[in-house]
Amino acid sequence: MNQLMAIRAFARVVEAGSFTKAADSLDMPNATLSKMVQELEAHLGVRLLQRTTRRVTVTPEGQHYYEKTGLILRDLEDIDTSFNIARSKPRGHLRIDIGSSTASDVLIPLLPDFMARYPDIRIDLGVSDRSADLISDNIDCVIRGGALDNSSLIGRQIGLAEMVTCATPAYLKQYGVPAYPEELKNGHKLVSYVVSLNGRAMPFRFLCDGEKTEIKTEHRVGVNESNAHLAAGLAGLGIIQTFRYAASPALKDGTLVEILKKWRPAPYPFHVVYPHNRHLTHRLRVFIDWLVETLPQRLNSA
Repeated sequence: MNQLMAIRAFARVVEAGSFTKAADSLDMPNATLSKMVQELEAHLGVRLLQRTTRRVTVTPEGQHYYEKTGLILRDLEDIDTSFNIARSKPRGHLRIDIGSSTASDVLIPLLPDFMARYPDIRIDLGVSDRSADLISDNIDCVIRGGALDNSSLIGRQIGLAEMVTCATPAYLKQYGVPAYPEELKNGHKLVSYVVSLNGRAMPFRFLCDGEKTEIKTEHRVGVNESNAHLAAGLAGLGIIQTFRYAASPALKDGTLVEILKKWRPAPYPFHVVYPHNRHLTHRLRVFIDWLVETLPQRLNSA
């Protein structure tokens, strides 16, 4: 038995919560992974995992072993990383999860620069507005907007995005141009962005002279994906509040018109987030540093 490989396999099962997910992330057959964990259990003389047809749970002994060996694995990664930094360019595979419009309008147009700087790094992008489980899905980092609310994650702010409130000229001709945020409650049609995690519509937020206003009213249409949300606004379904970087082309060619400029929302923070128990590899470190360097300007492009 290769004990180090078996320990890494066991740790991946614990993190993924599934033999199948762990095997996929390690690029090995499920049967091979299962055999490695069984041999590790036989070597230790304890059961590390309880297996049923539906799920895998960690025994108390398994949890203790995972915590202790995790320290060793991270120390080994630190040693390997120190040698890699000293002798070579960062290399390997990065799995990144990112929201839809942020991917298409912000990150992807900038990626050629990153790939030119670090040709030995391979990137897989998971593009969705749905929240991802970084541990079980074996994701290196997530790029998301909004406040951080998960203490098990480490976040670094990478920029602020300007928000705009807008609608089509045809809509404004039919329903009128609101002069104040409160007028949105009087006969206007709103297209809300709906958060996938909880199904709640984001309120329309406004800021003027330090005073914050939130408009919570029944929306005409709710959309839980950012590109489709913008498309609904472009289709004339109602007023939307979205990122300027996403709406910029439509604002420039006049297919959307910004309204309530005096009450623009506060800039929206974006973070890159990764698990606190995940080693910060050389490739992830340079990617985060590159994000901090390049994304702020793109998030505020108009």
